[in-house]
Amino acid sequence: MAMRRIITGLVAITCLWPTASLAEIVRFDILAREPAFAGRSFGDVGTYERITARATFALNPSDDRNAVITDLALAPRSSDGKVAATADVVILRPTDPTHGNGTLLLEVPNRGRKLAPQLFDDSAQPGANNADKAEDAGIGFLHRQGFTMVWVGWQGDIPSKPGQMAMTAPVLKTVTGPAREEVVFDNTTNPARATLTWPATDAADLKVSVRAAWADARQAPSGLLAKLVDPVTVEITRPDGFDAGALYEITYTARDPVPLGMGYAAVRDVVSFLRHDETQANPLLNGLHPSVSRAIGFGVSQSGRFLRDFLYLGFNEDLQGRTVFDGLMPHVAGTRRMATNVRFGQPGRNPRHPQDPAWQADLFPFTYASLSDPYSGKTDGLLRRCSLSATCPKVMQTDSEHEWWASHASLLVTDLAGNHLDLPDNVRAYMITGTPHFAEAADVMRKGLPAMSLPQNPMHAGMPMRALLTDLNAWISDGIKPPASRVPMRAHGTLVPAQGAVPMDIPGLPYAGIHTLAAFSDQSVLPPKEIGRYPVFVPKADNDGMAIAGIRQLALAVPRATYTAWNPRAQGFGPTALYPLQGAVVPFAPTEAARKEVHDPRLSIAERYADDGAYAAAVRREAARQVAERILLPEDAERAVEAAKQGKLAKLGQ
Repeated sequence: MAMRRIITGLVAITCLWPTASLAEIVRFDILAREPAFAGRSFGDVGTYERITARATFALNPSDDRNAVITDLALAPRSSDGKVAATADVVILRPTDPTHGNGTLLLEVPNRGRKLAPQLFDDSAQPGANNADKAEDAGIGFLHRQGFTMVWVGWQGDIPSKPGQMAMTAPVLKTVTGPAREEVVFDNTTNPARATLTWPATDAADLKVSVRAAWADARQAPSGLLAKLVDPVTVEITRPDGFDAGALYEITYTARDPVPLGMGYAAVRDVVSFLRHDETQANPLLNGLHPSVSRAIGFGVSQSGRFLRDFLYLGFNEDLQGRTVFDGLMPHVAGTRRMATNVRFGQPGRNPRHPQDPAWQADLFPFTYASLSDPYSGKTDGLLRRCSLSATCPKVMQTDSEHEWWASHASLLVTDLAGNHLDLPDNVRAYMITGTPHFAEAADVMRKGLPAMSLPQNPMHAGMPMRALLTDLNAWISDGIKPPASRVPMRAHGTLVPAQGAVPMDIPGLPYAGIHTLAAFSDQSVLPPKEIGRYPVFVPKADNDGMAIAGIRQLALAVPRATYTAWNPRAQGFGPTALYPLQGAVVPFAPTEAARKEVHDPRLSIAERYADDGAYAAAVRREAARQVAERILLPEDAERAVEAAKQGKLAKLGQ
C-alpha cells in the first residue's frame, strides 16, 4: 500500500450537526488518517488505519446523567446552557472494516499514554504509544483478532501534547479551596522540590509535615521548612532524623479547579457516538451502519480505577438510556477508585504504600455487590446505579497479585466484616499470581532500584490477559461464559491474615507481613481524620513462598524460582513499607547440597526436574491443561514451551 497521510486540520472533514445528536458530541474533527504500522498486514484482517481526531462534547448540567459531575453546574456555559470540552481521540481500525471482529476495544489512557499494546501485544515503548513502525504492533495479537481500538483523552489536569492524550475542560476561575498532596522523595536531596497538582493561592497558607511512616503522628520539627517557589512548585528543606523514604504531607489553598468528572462523560459520549451515529460524521460508518456492534472498556492501573468509577457513577448508561460498554475489564485496580470527581481532584495520584490508605481513591464501596458500610451508614456497590437503569456490563476484573498486597483487593471478595463474599453473576475476578503491578514483556530478573531490598520480579501478564480478553469477547458476543473466578477466597482458606501468610524460613526472602490497610476517614477536615479500619487479607502462600490461588502462569506452575508480588523497601528508604508496584524473585538452589548448605527448605532444581528435557515436558503438560481451562491460548502455549526449551521462561536472565 502506498503511504498516504491526509491532514485535515479543523476545516476539511469537520463535522457539525444539531445538538439532538445521538450523543453530546457536537463536533468530531478528524486531524489525520494514515496507514498504521508502516502498512504491516495482520493475517486475514489485513492492514490497519490510524485516525487521529478531536471530539468536542457539550453537557447539559440539568440532565441527571451529567448532574453527578462535581462542579459542572459552576462551569461557564454556551448560549444553549451547555458546558463544552474537547477530548483527544485516536482510533486504530482494520483498513477494510468488514475484516474486523465487530468489537470496539476502548483503552482508557493511563496518564495520557497507551498501555494495552504493551500488555496484549508485547510491544515496547515508545513504539507501543505511536503505532508508526511495523514492530510497534509487537506480536500483533489485537490486530489479528480484528479489534477496532480507541483511546479517548479524559484527564483534564494534564496538557494535550504529542504522546499524551488529554481533555481540555473549562477552568473555574473564581473557585478556591483546600488541597493536599503527599510526597516520598526516595533520595537525600536537600532542599527538595515537589510539584503541586493545582496552583496555590497564598504562600502563607502552605503547611508541611513529615513522618517516617503513614501510621506515625505528623511532625513539624524545627528543621522542616516549605517555600512556594511558584504557584505549583514547593521547595522543602528536610529535617534531620528522617530517611530517604519519609512521607511529606503538603496542605494548601488551591485555585482554578476543573470539573474533572467531565472525563467520564467524554468516554461515554465518544463510545456512544462511534457505536450508534449513522451520519458521515462517524469515522466508523461502514455503509449505513457503524462497523462495530459491541464495546469493551479496558484500563490499566489508574485507568482501571477510572473504569470502576465510571461504572459506579452511572456513566455506563448513555444519554439515550443505552448500555455504553457490554464488557468492562479493569486491570490492576484492586478495590480502588479515583480522586477525580471531587473538587481539586488528583486523577494521577495513587496512594501507594506507605502513603495514605484513606484517600478519596480508597473510599467505600469497594466491590460490585451492594453492602452496608458500618462507618458511613451507607448501602452501596459498584453495580448499584447500572442495576437501576439496566445498563450493567459483564465485568472481568483482572489484578496482578501486587494489588492483593498494596491495593486491598481482598475487599473484592469479603464483606466489611471480613467474611467470604460471592461475586455477582455478571462479574468475574482473576488474580495473576506472582506478578508485580506491571512489567515489560522483555523484563528479566535484575537488582532493583536502591530503595528496593530484593531482586525485581520480571513476570509479564500478557499470556493470561490475552486468553481472558478472548474469553470476555466471547462472553459479550456469543454468551459463552468465561472460566470461574480465580482469586484467593476466605471460604477456600487461600485468603488469610498477613501474619503467617508466607513462610519465614526461606533464605533471601524476609517476610514481615507488610501490606496496605483500608481505612475510613472524615474527608471534611484537612488532613482527614481516621474513623476506623476495614479488615484486609492477603494471599496464602505455599511452601515455596508463592500464592496458592489465582492463575499461575507457566513459570510459576512449573517453577525455577519463587516469585512474589511484594518487595520491601531497603534500609534507609522506609523499610517498614513496601516498594511501590514491584514484586521480588528468589531463584531455587541448583542442587540438594546447595540448598541444604544455606538451609533453604525449597526443593532444588535438580530435585524437581531430572534434566532440562523433563522441565520442558512438565511445561508442555501444564500448558495443555491451561489451554483446556481457557486461561492460556494455544499460540501462547507454543511460545512458552519454546521459551522453556531455551531456558528463558523463568526470566532469570541466565
